[in-house]
Amino acid sequence: MKFQVLVKQADGMQSKRIIEAQTRFAVYEEIEKAGESVITVEEAKGGGLSSLGNIQFGGGHIKNEQRITFTKNLSAMLSAGLTLSRALSVIERQSNNKYLQKVTTALETSVKSGLSFHEGLAQFPKVFSPLFIAMTKAGEESGKLADSLKVVARQMDRSEQLTKKVKGAMIYPSIILVAIAIIGVLMLMFVVPTLASTFESFGSELPLATRVIIDMSDFVVNNVILVVVGFIVVIGGFMSFIRTKVGSALLLAIALRIPVIGELTRETMAARAARTLSSLLSSGVEMLSAIQITSEVVGDNIFGRVLVEASDRVKKGEPLSATFLSYPKLYPILFTDMIAVGEETGKVSDMLGQVAEYYEVDVEDRTKDLSTIIEPILMLFIGAFVGVFALAMIAPIYSLSSEI
Repeated sequence: MKFQVLVKQADGMQSKRIIEAQTRFAVYEEIEKAGESVITVEEAKGGGLSSLGNIQFGGGHIKNEQRITFTKNLSAMLSAGLTLSRALSVIERQSNNKYLQKVTTALETSVKSGLSFHEGLAQFPKVFSPLFIAMTKAGEESGKLADSLKVVARQMDRSEQLTKKVKGAMIYPSIILVAIAIIGVLMLMFVVPTLASTFESFGSELPLATRVIIDMSDFVVNNVILVVVGFIVVIGGFMSFIRTKVGSALLLAIALRIPVIGELTRETMAARAARTLSSLLSSGVEMLSAIQITSEVVGDNIFGRVLVEASDRVKKGEPLSATFLSYPKLYPILFTDMIAVGEETGKVSDMLGQVAEYYEVDVEDRTKDLSTIIEPILMLFIGAFVGVFALAMIAPIYSLSSEI
């Protein structure tokens, strides 16, 4: 496979290269042997293989839950004494996902042809993450593949549960805001025109707020299609924007400055980094490679860049905790202190595991409390929305009634 790699050289300069290797893990090893470090690594276009042996097929979609189930089942069967190829064959027959069946068949073929399991996994970078491949390689080299798969399954499961809890906490306010927007448009289309005709029949001077709402109503009524299309474009554009590098960075920066949300974001990122790094180190992955892979899992953002810097500083002989100590506004003090204790006792992996457990539980508690905090804020927002509309549209009615 060919990879496009952004490399930081020993003199601090950056350069892009195309490197051919079996796995991303091998790319890290090759670059680090040259005394350099990897900033980003992506599969080069046209460089990946969509086939193993004579098996060829197009793309497909595999849910995270299906990946987790695949990993758990494979670990369980290997622990029970089944050979890798036979375990893959059983999983292929049990799976309901056709694409996963094809991937599993391809992996079975590669193993039978003499390739190592992690080399087979590397042929599917969109299905199996660098974390998955690295931990599998470490498990194969140590002769504890079943244990490594069990660890990575637990890591994937915890990460998925954490993501679901955070997203779940955002569903309620999102539904309320969308409902308010829809109700507002319907009122502008059907309620306001009726009241506007009543005001017009009296010919009285209307307050500024009332005139603004009536003008908005006229625009919506006369441009229904434009309003609907504009609403869809704005929502779609926003969703597309936050998926870009600039958009996600801006959204993250805003989230970090919002009370409660900012702390929740920091703890979520700390839990993800701790869980990933702990899993890699406990499986026998070398420290520098573990940090690099963790930076990819965390993402190309300010949290991930701290890990890239940590890799550079560890390579120079500094302790891992020193880097995180420089960024107390991103990674909590407890995170840094626990790593420092781990470095002193030689149990970094265990300390990171405890940190991950602590923040995962704390994030779960905070997401439960979040709905309690958001609910009164939403009620105030709804009250303000209704109050403004009532004052703007109902107050003139009382004024007109008093003049009669």
